This record gives sequence, structure tokens and C-alpha cells, in this order.
Amino acid sequence: MRRWVGIIAAGLLMATTAACGSGSDGSSSASAKTKTKDQKLTVYAASSLTKTFTELGKKFEAQHDGVKVSFSFGGSSDLVAQIQQGAPADVFASADTKNMDKAVAAKSVEGKPVDFASNTLEIAVPPDNPAGVASLKDLTKPGTKVVVCAPEVPCGAAAQTVERASGVSIRPVSEEQAVTDVLTKVESGEADAGLVYVTDVKSAGDKVKGVTFPESSTALNTYPIGVLAKSSHATLARQFVDLVTGSDGQSVLADAGFAKP
Repeated sequence: MRRWVGIIAAGLLMATTAACGSGSDGSSSASAKTKTKDQKLTVYAASSLTKTFTELGKKFEAQHDGVKVSFSFGGSSDLVAQIQQGAPADVFASADTKNMDKAVAAKSVEGKPVDFASNTLEIAVPPDNPAGVASLKDLTKPGTKVVVCAPEVPCGAAAQTVERASGVSIRPVSEEQAVTDVLTKVESGEADAGLVYVTDVKSAGDKVKGVTFPESSTALNTYPIGVLAKSSHATLARQFVDLVTGSDGQSVLADAGFAKP
């Protein structure tokens, strides 16, 4: 009898020990699999980058579990002003070097920005081209409603460069703070023509018709990108810059009509 009691007691002790061991191991495994806290990467980018950066943002999220990329698109000059005023952002991509230089001078950018693309102007007109615009000079015809970007915005500065180089003086009915606003007015029929980027005409599809003009070569806009000095996610920000400047990013930009910097 004593022999059987001893065997049963030993079995119960082994079972208890095994159960404790299993619980300890299980809790360790659960701890190791704890999900990393979600993070938001905020990117300020020129409005002409809306389509391409939105696509790249999805790629970045797919590559980084728990990371959400939030974009603020607008005129580069407006974005710089917001950054200088302390807006919480991690990455800045400008449509020209002038506005990026402002951010660098204000010590808002970490390290040296990287040029990643370039763009040139094209005339956008409604599909039926009611004003019969076929050249840059046609934008000066009486009664032709032309919309351009404001001078402080990269696309507006480029328009002024083209005007000076060609000797053409355009009298716009309005000056917009973002190239997407110019495009919208042409798409809606509020304007007979608008000076936008090649990439904007391409992204609009059949909503507008593009009119190329040789004088556009006098104003090439180079796009730089950089990590912001006050970024809360500097490592992620650098990785996003790497995506944009790497083969995947360059392929997406090329498909959208951007040229090499």
C-alpha cells in the first residue's frame, strides 16, 4: 500500500511541476510576441507629389508593421512656413530647392537634403480646348482665362522664369497657392488654360489635355527631400527618404512622368 501511495504522490508532483513550467514558458512566449506600439510618420510634401507619395506611403506601411504614414500636401512655400512655426512633421519634400534652402537656413532640416526628381511645366486645357490654345503665346490672347501658381510657389516661380526667357507676359485671372488648385480650375472649366507640371497633366488623365511648349525647358524644377530636425521618428523618416530615393521610389516617380534630378 505504501508503495502505491508513493508512486501516486510522485506522479502528482511531476504533473504540478510540468504545469508550472508550461505556464512560465507560455507567458514568456506571449511577452515576446507583444506588438510594437503603433507609430505615425508625418510627411510634408509638395502638392504635385500627391499621387506618387500616396502610393509610396502604402508601400512603406506594408514594409513597416504598426506604422501609419500621414501626409500634408500643399504649396512648398506654405509647408516651409508651417515647419518654421513648429508644425510636428518628420519629412519634408519640396518642389524646388529655393524653399528647401529656407528650411535648411532655419535649421529645420537634419543633414543634407537629397534631390530625387525633377519636373517641367506644361499647359493644361479642357478636353475641348475652347480657347484654341496651342502655344505659350496663345495664353496672352484677349479673353483667354489663364490660371497660374502664385510667384512664391515653385510652379509660379517657374512660370515667371519661362515668361522672362520667352518675352511673353501672361495676365492670369487668378494665382493659386498650389498647382493642384490650378489644375482643378481647368478641370472644372473655370479656366481656359493653366500652367501646371507635366506630371499633373498625366495624372489628370482625360480630364484635361496637355499642350507642350519648347520654352518650358528654361525652367526645370528640382525636388529635394530631407528629414526634419525635430522629427519624433528620425529612423523611420530616414527609411522613408531611402524609399523615395531608392529603386522602388524612382520607379513610381518615373511612371508618373517625373524625370531624374
